[in-house]
Amino acid sequence: MQITVQSNENTIVFELNNSRAVKDLINQLPIFIEVQNYSDNEKIFYPPQPLDTSDAPEATGSFGSLAYYAPWDDVVMLYGSFRPSPGSGLYELGHAISGSENIRNLTGTIKVSSGQ
Repeated sequence: MQITVQSNENTIVFELNNSRAVKDLINQLPIFIEVQNYSDNEKIFYPPQPLDTSDAPEATGSFGSLAYYAPWDDVVMLYGSFRPSPGSGLYELGHAISGSENIRNLTGTIKVSSGQ
């Protein structure tokens, strides 16, 4: 499974895992939604509905990761690495397979859609 994130000329394709959280996200697509800066290494957006993380693996925090931060119900796209603490509530959804260098350039309204 894959999703595509687009903003202006910036496109990122993420390969996804098979967790319930991913299925919940896919079922909400396509969406047009505001992307926000968070810290100095991630972009975030809030999907319309929370995701079920009951079988999602904990995130590793690597460059190009797509994750879900359950305490705030936001999707995280990392363009810098960090080490999440175990049990932090950050769950892996997938990893960029193309365009990871474009994550930092996302601004305004993004389109998130399934497939390429």
